[in-house]
Amino acid sequence: MSQPEITPFHLAFPVHDLEAARDFYVSGLGCGTGRESDHWIDFDLHGHQIVAHYKAGMETGIEITNAVDGDDVPVPHFGVVLRMEDWETMSQRLLARDDTRWVIRPRVRFKGEPGEQATFFLLDPSGNALEFKAFRNMASLFAT
Repeated sequence: MSQPEITPFHLAFPVHDLEAARDFYVSGLGCGTGRESDHWIDFDLHGHQIVAHYKAGMETGIEITNAVDGDDVPVPHFGVVLRMEDWETMSQRLLARDDTRWVIRPRVRFKGEPGEQATFFLLDPSGNALEFKAFRNMASLFAT
């Protein structure tokens, strides 16, 4: 089955501090910025539009998890499936930062299984959970 042409997704999410969000998404994740106001900032996350909206009270985020391959995965979370070289570059950049709030450090999940993937989870300054993953073979994305 061939992969469809992917169009950008849009996601809006709450943050308690727009400038902390700017530092995390631009310096930590390498996002570009787009439009912004006193209450929100558009970020370019690998071609996808994510928008941080100021919301007082988001300091602690959401603390729900689900067990996946021996890890407690935060729910909800969002992220991007990257090319392996981009995943490696991003994980190295984040490992070098002193302020990265790891939930699950970079690792390979489902080793030797059809869905084997490199993955990591982290929290932004407002406690929003993000996952970035990569596959050696992108056709494995929906493997069963």
